[in-house]
Amino acid sequence: MRSGAQLEFRQALDSLASAQKTSKGAPAYSRYINRRLGRVFAAAAYTRGLAPNQVTVISAIATFSGLALLILTDPTTGTALLVTTLLVLGYALDSADGQLARLTGTGSAAGEWLDHTVDAFKEGSLHLCVLICWWRYLDLEAAWLIVPIVFQVLATVHFFSSLLMDQLRRARRTSGSSAPVAEQATSSALYSLAVLPTDFGLLCVLFVLLLFPAVFVGAYSLLMLANAAFLVLALPKWYREVKTWS
Repeated sequence: MRSGAQLEFRQALDSLASAQKTSKGAPAYSRYINRRLGRVFAAAAYTRGLAPNQVTVISAIATFSGLALLILTDPTTGTALLVTTLLVLGYALDSADGQLARLTGTGSAAGEWLDHTVDAFKEGSLHLCVLICWWRYLDLEAAWLIVPIVFQVLATVHFFSSLLMDQLRRARRTSGSSAPVAEQATSSALYSLAVLPTDFGLLCVLFVLLLFPAVFVGAYSLLMLANAAFLVLALPKWYREVKTWS
């Protein structure tokens, strides 16, 4: 990299460090690892002159390439490492597109729509790909196939309900309503660790356990149960919050 490009990269990295969005509610991997990875990719994309939407597309390509490998190839050592790498890369780039938009001041409703639509495809397909992988390649009792189906339902409910809560809170703050809405703030490190099982990034890293299929099945199943427990606690809380706005 040329010295001028190095300086530009460093300046972009420093600017991004002071232009991060709130960490309220963010799980530990997303908060402490993925945003830092995304910052590096955003700075690199900036030096290359890439637009945020281009980074979103690259993120989608990485993620869906990993999912395609998951359902089309046996879960070998190479597959496990490559699937994990592609999913982790895709998730880091998913953070980078928004950071790049804030850095360049090019954020738009269209960009936000594209980002959320790609996220919806990811959330709506990942556990189905796990289901296909288990069905094609693992010697499991049929009852085990219920696990990724349930996880898919939980992930879909979590994604859309949390996204809707974010949009409702944002609209409430800008509407001038007298009903109080919790201000954005920084969640504690303990909270970030407590909600780590809901972290999409943790799920991406979990695929390295495909090296040991039985271990992967057990860990994935426990993660599903943790996500179910989270929703049991979170959904009533969100409902009560929205009800206070009436």
